[in-house]
Amino acid sequence: MPRAVLIGASGFYLLFLYQEARGRGPLLLIDLVFVPIHEGGHLLFRFFGWQFLYVAGGTLLQIGVPLILAAYFASQRQIEGTAFCTFFSFEQFLPIATYMADARTQQLQLITVGDSGFVIHDWNYLFSALGVINHDIQIAHVVRVAGWIGMIATVGWMVWRGWKGNPQSARSVEIGASSTFSAK
Repeated sequence: MPRAVLIGASGFYLLFLYQEARGRGPLLLIDLVFVPIHEGGHLLFRFFGWQFLYVAGGTLLQIGVPLILAAYFASQRQIEGTAFCTFFSFEQFLPIATYMADARTQQLQLITVGDSGFVIHDWNYLFSALGVINHDIQIAHVVRVAGWIGMIATVGWMVWRGWKGNPQSARSVEIGASSTFSAK
């Protein structure tokens, strides 16, 4: 990873983390990208016919899509893409935790596809089905902390990996560059 890209990406993630910690900022609008992914997860998992999976499917796809993309980028050895997708998979733990913490009070305005008369709170249903509804706030706290740890660890990994680089590929780039210049 070129140093300029590493520095620029690090600056972006630090600014994002700062805005996330403040709870406001234009970079947080990326969460809107995940709303249709979440809702699409409900539609996708509806085909399996099990209501628990159908309700959980929104969150599964919301976290799963960036993780699948991260796996693809990792298989291509693309540090920037791997870090970006992993970071935003962990970032999605934060709005999910907010949704989880609302399971008993159900104060959040819900978004749905289809019949708005049939809207259930995902986490009220899931936690009730699992018998842990009285622990919604504690579970949400653990998920939120995991999200923060994951985001920070991802940035740390990207910086370490980008700074360390692969000495063999860096050497071949230098050799390739010098031979190209010497040929001119």
